[in-house]
Parts: sequence; C-alpha cells; structure tokens
Amino acid sequence: MSNKTTVFPKGFLWGGATAANQLEGAYRTDGKGLSVADAMPGGKQRFQILGSDTFNWEIDEDKFIYPNHRGIDHYSRFKEDIALFAKMGFKCYRFSIAWARIFPKGDETTPNEAGLKFYDQVIDECLKQGIEPVITISHYEMPLHLAKEYGGWKNRKMIDFFENYATVVLTRYGKKVKYWMTFNEINSAFHFPALSQGMVKSTGADDYQNIFQAWHNQFVASAKAVKIGHEINPDMQIGCMIIYATTYSIDANPVNQMATLEHNQEFNFYCTDAQVRGEYPAYQQRMFDKYGVSELEIGADDLELMKKYAVDYIGFSYYMSSAVNETAEEEDTVTGNLLGGVRNPFLEASEWGWQIDPEGLRIALNELYDRYQKPLFIVENGLGAIDKVDENFYVADDYRIDYLRRHIEAMSDAIKDGVDLMGYTPWGCIDLVSASTGEMSKRYGFIYVDLDDNGEGTMNRYEKKSFNWYKQVIETNGQDLK
Repeated sequence: MSNKTTVFPKGFLWGGATAANQLEGAYRTDGKGLSVADAMPGGKQRFQILGSDTFNWEIDEDKFIYPNHRGIDHYSRFKEDIALFAKMGFKCYRFSIAWARIFPKGDETTPNEAGLKFYDQVIDECLKQGIEPVITISHYEMPLHLAKEYGGWKNRKMIDFFENYATVVLTRYGKKVKYWMTFNEINSAFHFPALSQGMVKSTGADDYQNIFQAWHNQFVASAKAVKIGHEINPDMQIGCMIIYATTYSIDANPVNQMATLEHNQEFNFYCTDAQVRGEYPAYQQRMFDKYGVSELEIGADDLELMKKYAVDYIGFSYYMSSAVNETAEEEDTVTGNLLGGVRNPFLEASEWGWQIDPEGLRIALNELYDRYQKPLFIVENGLGAIDKVDENFYVADDYRIDYLRRHIEAMSDAIKDGVDLMGYTPWGCIDLVSASTGEMSKRYGFIYVDLDDNGEGTMNRYEKKSFNWYKQVIETNGQDLK
C-alpha cells in the first residue's frame, strides 16, 4: 500500500467519463437516427469485420442482439446514474452528445427537438447535483447516413454538416456548459478510421490520402466549433481529444530511436500539432511521402481558421504505453487501445494484453505540456477487467483500485514537475459497452451493471469496492489513496 504524498490544485476536476453510444441505448427512441456505432457488429471480431473488404455499413436491424444497441439504458436511468456520480463526489462528468439524436441523418437543417430536450435534462441534472458537464461533441457515432451517402469525413461537405450540428448544441447549451471537446480520439484514424472518420475499406479507409484529407476536414470543423463557442460564451473552454500512448525505443540503437521519433510524430503529435498550434508540422511532408499522400484539398480560409481558432486545452486518453523495435527479425507483440506494439519486458499487462505503465503517464504529461504549454485534461484512463460478483452483486475490485492509485500518483508527480493538469475522468465510471467488441464483459466502472454479453440481466446498478475508494480520493482531493 502506498504512502506517497500527493498534491492536486484547488478546484481540480475529479470525475468520470462515458460515451453516448456505449451507455444510452434507446437507439431508435424519440426520433434518433442510426449511427455508425449502431451499424457495428458485436463480438471480438468487430474490428476484423469492419476492416474487411466487403463491409459497407449495411445492417439488418432485425438481427440486433448485442448490448451495443441497447447500452445500459442510461437514456431512461440517467437521473439514477448521475445521483450515483454525485454520491461519489464527482466535480465533473464527461459525456457525449449523440449526433444522430440531434440530426437523425446528419444533413438536415432542422434539429430533432426531442433529442435536444434529452440533453437539456442530462445537463440540468448534472448542474443540480453540483457536477460540471464536460461534453464531447462527436464520440465515435457520426450519423450512419453521412458515412453511407457521403463517404464519411473524407468528404468536405462534412464540415458544413458538423458546423450546423455544433452551432445548434453550442448555442443551446453554451451558457450552461463551460467545457467541451470536438472529436474523441481524433488520431485513432491512423489505425482505424471507421470509428472517428466513418470510413471502412469499401469507402476508402485503406488509402491514407483519404485519412489525411478527412483529418484536414475535421481540423477545419473543429476550428469552426471553437469560433462558434467563443462567440457564444467567451469563458467556454473547447479542447481537442487524442489517444496518447507513451512510446519507448526498445534499446539505444539509433535505428530504433529514429523509428520511435517518427512514431511519436505520426501518432501522438500530428493531430495535436494541427489543433493546438493551429498549423501543420514541418514533418508533414515526410509523412506524406511515406504514406503516398499527395496535395490535400484545402479551402482558401482553412489554414487561417485553424491558426486563429486553435483549441484551449488538450484532452487525452491514456491506458498503456508501447515500444518500438525496428531491428528485430521477430517481435513479441502485444495488443492495445487501437494500437499494439512490441512487448516491454519491464511491464505487466492487463487481461486484454494492454501494458500497464503508470510512470508512462507522468512521461506523457511532461511530453505534452513541454511541447504545447496548454492545460491538459486526462479524460480517459482505467482498467478493463472481468469482474466477479458475489451473491449480493458486490465486486471487490482491488486490482482496479491499484491501477488507478498508481496512475493518480503519477499525475501528482507530473503536477510537481510543473504540468498544468485540469482534471481526471476515469473511463467507464459506470460499466458500459466496450467500443472494441460491443460486449459488457470488459468492465471499467466503479458501478457494476447487471448485464451480460448476450444482453441479459436486470441492468440494476451496484457499487463496487472502488466506488467508495474513489469517493475518498475526491473528498481528500487526492490526498488519501489508501
């Protein structure tokens, strides 16, 4: 048990994080349209199916049997869930708006009022409980129609559709909600564009030209959202959001060192350079040459918009680190959050093979803050595990407490290093559906939800051991981690 002294600033935003498509359910309720998340199959072969040559977003709703189409019924139980978050003492709650609840097809001009009213209620319930909403505008759930009809974010028309959507939600909620993020894990498209860009192989996902063009369109759309938000409420803070995986060279060989540098530029920094600095990095042409990307379609005002309306802070997810070994003929590899890497012999791994590296979080915080000098916000971090419940539905998840404790200590060390860290919202504060498999068995939450991979269960909520532990952490502002 750790006795390490921790330090967190007054007003630090302790909370938790979820995504609409993974917990709301009600996928056809009150006028909601289908999203790309609704079209994704459930099960461990999800990514292989989405990455196949034949998948084209066609679905058969009669065969919807997976929990990802039902969520955990947060749509009707949000007051109960938010009350549990308040009981833990949350200062903030990161959630997302389902784009297809507001614009069912995505290209309409008039929003769906029933969808807007639902988020009115969610936001008001948070504020009533003293919880600051932190809203992601687009979290892996673009309207399915936009993916099928327009080919996803490679199509420049998407900028206008997103601007219309962002204008509606920022105008509606901008006086009540201070913290926003534009796109969830925008850099994930480097490995899997189906989630954040709405592109699969049959619509061009295997061509880096499309991925980089889609990114450009998203960067412009994000800048427009920042512009709109600041005009509505000058105090509004709008951030970007990336996956960050601290990356090590496997040894001191200069070949591996250079490969690590390139990996960091390509995955960890390219999207943040564009959104935080507001301009493309010097190494962009090297990337274009490497991945066969020719000149992008760039509008006359695009680069000026990106520069003038850069984001206010950097939100990021951190689950694991990775290692690079270009010199080995055979590699012992591991899996991860949309990316894998070489096995690091100094680290243990989770049940899903994700390498657990709390010190890597301290490194990540220092790397990001040294590079950008903008406030940082850890908006996802957590341990996915198979939880065992007793006869009273109690989960003694000491393994989760240990994981979170060590990462919180690393956060404190980074703050002592001089990093400006705004807050911490562990992922899946309540058990929800896995983004990678559409299943329930990979659980992250402080709250157990009685639902299995087949969609069977009462959906009743139960406090895990980590619930009261995290409540204590928040009460003491990170001082008591026992």
